[in-house]
Amino acid sequence: MDYTNLGRTGLQVSRICLGTMTFGRESSEVVSHQMLDRFAEEGGNFIDTADAYSSGSSEEIVGRWLKGRARHDVVIATKVRFGSGLNNRGLSRKHILHAIEGSLRRLDTDHIDLYQIHMWDASTSLDETLSTLDGLVRSGKIHYLGVSNLSGWQLQKTIDVCRAMRWEPVRCLQPLYNLLDRETEWELIPACLNEGLGIIPWSPLRGGWLSGKFQRDMAAPREDTRIRMNEPSERTWTEEWTNYSHDATWHVIDTLLAIAHEVGKSPAQVALNWLLQRPGVTAPIIGARTMEQLEDNLGAVGWSLASEQMERLNKASDKRMPYPYELLKDLNQV
Repeated sequence: MDYTNLGRTGLQVSRICLGTMTFGRESSEVVSHQMLDRFAEEGGNFIDTADAYSSGSSEEIVGRWLKGRARHDVVIATKVRFGSGLNNRGLSRKHILHAIEGSLRRLDTDHIDLYQIHMWDASTSLDETLSTLDGLVRSGKIHYLGVSNLSGWQLQKTIDVCRAMRWEPVRCLQPLYNLLDRETEWELIPACLNEGLGIIPWSPLRGGWLSGKFQRDMAAPREDTRIRMNEPSERTWTEEWTNYSHDATWHVIDTLLAIAHEVGKSPAQVALNWLLQRPGVTAPIIGARTMEQLEDNLGAVGWSLASEQMERLNKASDKRMPYPYELLKDLNQV
């Protein structure tokens, strides 16, 4: 396993982060613990969960796995924002203080290494949210702060308010980013590079689209895939078949499959390796449902695509940018 620092912090994390959204849902506790064991065996030390995953069961599964292990050797990330019931969701002081205690209890730990805002909360003052999180850092319950699923202006405003108020700064962004979803590059990644934030992309294989399971001649996803299982009831993640089954996607997948054949790696390994070599990326968050998927994903580190192969993937997945991004790019050297 390779390691790197999380943004400009001194925190060292593995170049692959193990996501646990499947824990307690598609993956039983036994299988989840087997995956955690295998990940740790390969040197992985970075684990991402959330209080909303399986209504807290994911955190509980990770917490039971942590028992008897050296806590200092593991970097645990979790998130706050979602829930149901009055004052049991959002980013108010009341909810954050309640949520952090719940996460600490379920994880059976006295601190969270990386505590992340799961999404923007338009109903709560940003000052209220950030001052509360700053207090939790000062108390030792949180070591580092992160954010997820923000727009460009929301991210920059969060950074600027922390700086102006001398509160604990945001250290990390968790965005959607993969070969099929590169809009993150328009504003979010430049902001992260400018401000020194780490980037830990979620859905690096876009729910299986980049795993090699889907090819151009298919009329529908296979029965055993997440895309098929998610339709039509779970469309929150916008990864369903109708959103991606078009020529632009198949062109990316054709290129991905060709390069995978050239380098003797799986398509998933190539897609992850491409992401590992993109500017600013700290660690893609893999979300395996089975041990087989985990084993394959772990093979993405320890090697590198050639510059020519990176360029082919870049070109195949590039999209025409809307105004003002295309104009700014074209006139950058004028």
